[in-house]
Amino acid sequence: MGRYDDIIHLPRPVCRRAKPLTGAERAAQFSPFAALSGYEAAIREAARLTEPAVELAEDGAAALDEKLRLLVENLPRRPEVTVTWFEPDEKKEGGALRVFTGRLRRVDEAAGLLLFEGGRRLPLAAVRGLESEIFPDFL
Repeated sequence: MGRYDDIIHLPRPVCRRAKPLTGAERAAQFSPFAALSGYEAAIREAARLTEPAVELAEDGAAALDEKLRLLVENLPRRPEVTVTWFEPDEKKEGGALRVFTGRLRRVDEAAGLLLFEGGRRLPLAAVRGLESEIFPDFL
């Protein structure tokens, strides 16, 4: 005689106070849940890659200064400039190189900003590259 032979053939108990669950409702009881809230976001953040800050070499910095001088001279023409700058990451060490193209309105050297039409402001200290039609080919 087996351990459960006395109950194995009895009908399943039915609660008379509650209606029976549908198959979908029953399955929902066993669906996955977030046991650790925020865990998935933490994993995504840890997996997100950043680049180390890139410092310009001496000759690169000199070329950038010359391009900036040319931009200041040509400000009345509102030159179109493509700026590559390093944007530090807010949460991790490092950051990313960003590119923006727009018409330069002003160079505010006191505040260290490039001011563009439309209100965009980029920090001069973060600039890693400048491209414009006004630059000679050798720069």
